[in-house]
Amino acid sequence: QVQLVESGGGSVQAGGSLRLSCVASVNIFLNTCMGWFRQAPGKEREGVATIYTGSRSYYADSVKGRFIISQYNANTLHLDMTNLKPEDTAMYYCAAVATGACGDLRFSDFKYWGQGTQVTVSS
Repeated sequence: QVQLVESGGGSVQAGGSLRLSCVASVNIFLNTCMGWFRQAPGKEREGVATIYTGSRSYYADSVKGRFIISQYNANTLHLDMTNLKPEDTAMYYCAAVATGACGDLRFSDFKYWGQGTQVTVSS
C-alpha cells in the first residue's frame, strides 16, 4: 500500500514563503512523474508543478518564477513556494505515478495521492 504524506502547509502573509514536503511510504519516486496539485474551495483541482525523475520540471503559468519543485530522494518530494499570493490559498496535494505526459499537469493521470496540506495566504 502506497501512502503519501504531505507537510509544511500553514498560514502566511502575502509575499511570504513556505516549503511543502511529501514523504512516500515506499521508494515510489523512481522513473516516474510526480507532482503537486491544489484545490481551492469551489474550484477544480489544478496542477501546480510536476517533475520526472532526474529530468525536467513543469509549472502552471500562475506559479512560474515563484514555485520550485524538487525531488530529494526516492521517497521525498518538495515544493518551495515564494512570493505567495492570496490566490495561492488552497489545499495542496502530492501525487505520484502519472499515466500521461508529465508536462500535462493533469490530475486524472495520477495514481497515488496524499491527503493534502492546507496553505492559506492573507493579504
